[in-house]
Amino acid sequence: MPIGYAAYLSFFRERLIGGSTFVGLDNYAKLLQDPQFWDGVGRVSRFTLVQVPIMLVLAVALALALDSLRLHGIKFLRVTIFLPYAVPAIVSTLMWGFLLGVKYGLFGSLNSALGTDVNPFAPDTTLISIGLMVTWAFTGFNMLIFYSALKAVPRELYEAAAIDGANEWRIVSAIKLPALRGSLVVTVIFSIIGTSQMFNEPQILPSMVANSGVTTFYTPNLYAYNLAFTGSQQGYAAALALVMAAITIAVAYAVQIRGLRNASQR
Repeated sequence: MPIGYAAYLSFFRERLIGGSTFVGLDNYAKLLQDPQFWDGVGRVSRFTLVQVPIMLVLAVALALALDSLRLHGIKFLRVTIFLPYAVPAIVSTLMWGFLLGVKYGLFGSLNSALGTDVNPFAPDTTLISIGLMVTWAFTGFNMLIFYSALKAVPRELYEAAAIDGANEWRIVSAIKLPALRGSLVVTVIFSIIGTSQMFNEPQILPSMVANSGVTTFYTPNLYAYNLAFTGSQQGYAAALALVMAAITIAVAYAVQIRGLRNASQR
């Protein structure tokens, strides 16, 4: 079992000579005092607090627009919005890297034409650019979850509300948005898990753009990867992965409990 093996490895530390040695909980004690680990956790937390709400608001808005039946080509739009989710993460990162890059990409051409010096992958804005990539990739996935929830609402409710004189906004606020509460809890949990595992974007970007500010500990997953495969510290990397998993599970569980409690109260 992978989790059991990771737990086993976390009790050992690799030595240059003589293989690994049993260290008990030393890896965990060291990790709790590791500023690089907490720097990555803080960065991912800030990313989650900003990117996830923006993405879910966009997904809800798109789902409501499709469910309104006032758009032409709904099937085509639904597939088009969902399509970015089907693009492999590595391909997506390469595409956005070239698009936003200042050496070969769109911003490079704009800078040359306008005489500006805008760099989306400067150290201060790289995380924003990664947020744009993630939002583009996963908004359609979340939109489909919300849209499915809206399709489960009986149309008779909308007709009854219209007969009672409710306008479109009143129908949205009184019927459609409450119908999305359960789906919202699910998408928030999925999004928290996804952002905590962020790896592909910060792993690939440094090879495409210079001075992006992405370090070997930019995210916890990237830090664990570099520890295990570059630093030959498999035991420490296993401890990091388990602690990060525990943090993610705790946050996701808290969101689930709070979401279910709010739903039951209403």
